[in-house]
Amino acid sequence: MAEKLAPEKRHSFVQDGKTVFEWDQTLEELASKGNSPYLNHDLTCPVKTDSSFWTLEDDIMHITLQKRDKGQTWASPILGEGQLDAYSSDLEQKRLMLQRFQEEVNDHNSYKHIFS
Repeated sequence: MAEKLAPEKRHSFVQDGKTVFEWDQTLEELASKGNSPYLNHDLTCPVKTDSSFWTLEDDIMHITLQKRDKGQTWASPILGEGQLDAYSSDLEQKRLMLQRFQEEVNDHNSYKHIFS
C-alpha cells in the first residue's frame, strides 16, 4: 500500500466495545483487517478482483482491494457497516485529493523531463 499521505491512523469499526475491523485507503487501494464474519458482506464499491488479495499474519487477516474507480473515496469497505461520520469522510476525501494532486504533479514533472 502506498506510504505517502497515509492516514495518521486506520479507521475502526467498533461494536460492543470490540474492534470488528480496521481499514484505510489510497487513491487506488483499500486495505482492511479484521474478523472473518465480515467476509460474506457486500463491499461499498466495485473492485478489481484480479488485483486484490489477502494475507494472514499472526492470526489476523489483511485484505487489500484494488479500487475499480481510482480516486473514489469509500466511507467504509463494507456496505452499511462502520461508515465514517461526515467530518471524517470529508477529511478522507481531502487527503485523497491531495494525494491525487501530488501524483499528477509528479507525473507532469516526469513528462517534462522526458522532453527537456
